[in-house]
Amino acid sequence: MSHTPFLPFHDGFSRDAALSILRAATDGADDGELFLERRRSEALVFDDGRLKTASFDASEGFGLRAVRGEVSGYAHSTEISEAALLRASETARLAVGDGGGTWAEAPQPTNRRLYTDADPISGVEFPVKIETLREIDSFARALDPRVVQVSAALAASLQEVEILRPDGVSVSDVRPMTRVNVSVIVEENGRRESGSAGGGGRVGLDGLIAPSEWQAKAREALRVAIVNLKAEAAPAGVMDVVLGPGWPGILLHEAVGHGLEGDFNRKGSSAFAGLMGQQVAAPGVTVLDDGTIPDRRGSISVDDEGTPSGKNILIEDGVLVGFMQDRQNARLMGVPPTGNGRRQSYAHAPMPRMTNTYMLGGEADPGDLVADLKDGIYAVGFGGGQVDITNGKFVFSCTEAYRVQNGKVGAPVKGATLIGDGATALKQIRGLGNDMALDPGMGNCGKQGQWVPVGVGQPSVLIGGLTVGGSAA
Repeated sequence: MSHTPFLPFHDGFSRDAALSILRAATDGADDGELFLERRRSEALVFDDGRLKTASFDASEGFGLRAVRGEVSGYAHSTEISEAALLRASETARLAVGDGGGTWAEAPQPTNRRLYTDADPISGVEFPVKIETLREIDSFARALDPRVVQVSAALAASLQEVEILRPDGVSVSDVRPMTRVNVSVIVEENGRRESGSAGGGGRVGLDGLIAPSEWQAKAREALRVAIVNLKAEAAPAGVMDVVLGPGWPGILLHEAVGHGLEGDFNRKGSSAFAGLMGQQVAAPGVTVLDDGTIPDRRGSISVDDEGTPSGKNILIEDGVLVGFMQDRQNARLMGVPPTGNGRRQSYAHAPMPRMTNTYMLGGEADPGDLVADLKDGIYAVGFGGGQVDITNGKFVFSCTEAYRVQNGKVGAPVKGATLIGDGATALKQIRGLGNDMALDPGMGNCGKQGQWVPVGVGQPSVLIGGLTVGGSAA
């Protein structure tokens, strides 16, 4: 499979014609753009000793937006042509009405590229991918006789976008994404438990399928499964909790990050609305959203409005200092956009979204944080959860956690859930480890029906007084 560049303007549909239609659609508006996209993706799953699924998807289209005040007119099509764009412009134009808008300043251009533009799908031959999955399956089964089932998956995609603005400025970006995941099920004395590990980023697939990479994932998946074989019923009650570094930052992302997105705060529906400049977390807590980290899953050279991504401080030393903004919400709130205008595809309008959201580390030794627990939980892995974005209330299930009593890590626990709200949990942080880490590259974020890839991270964190749900008598 060869890769040819995405050239949305072609014979019969010139850039000049598209620009003319876009200008007519946005005349009298505050903002707007033409977002053109081509996306291809491939996913392979090897399950229970055989190739279970192999899928390939290709799509392309455009989205046309005109913005006037708080209203956005948006239309999209899978047909990239002058006729389709003319039809879309009639719909988008409805948001402008009689006009009278003040045209927003264009995004500043950038030549920065945070990741390769090589096609990760065609970069590795299909038979090599199949053989790699077969090797992962054989390797994981040979690690331990208790392994009864293995599932291995490879995924790769390439998103190519071009953003044309009415002022004639255009921005393009080529965004690769890859991921490898391994899951195992082990059985002992009639009890079955599972474990999984995975990761990736905006990198080529060739590095991820190196044996040293996937073997480490297989060993980690097995380790988690074996830990769960020994797990006891989790206790219930209010207790102190230490969260491990890296992926547990998903709790920060969900319970706090969404509340720091500009649209929720402009509308007053966030628990952080009206608190700018106030103490919202314990002293020493600093939270950032950073889309500029090379090769990370949540990174973007430019956002989906053409604004360069940024390294944005949201909470500094416990004080709320910033929100994540797209262009529309930034203009309405009188602040600069932060490079957080993101969309799932050409069929979706942009909105404020996170990129890589993380908490900076402190100075404490992680072992000392655990030693401070008199009766609590040490949680190092998380699965699914539920969050009310408007108030930050969360319920998260732990996939790997341990009971700690008198500073000693005891047996693993099964069925533990952490219950609380983000605003309160931030203020109850009592210690930050010096082991800040980012997740391995496996996060997706949902908002208003749109999904985008994201990253999370944090150091070990000691939080006082979380409610732990469990089944122990």
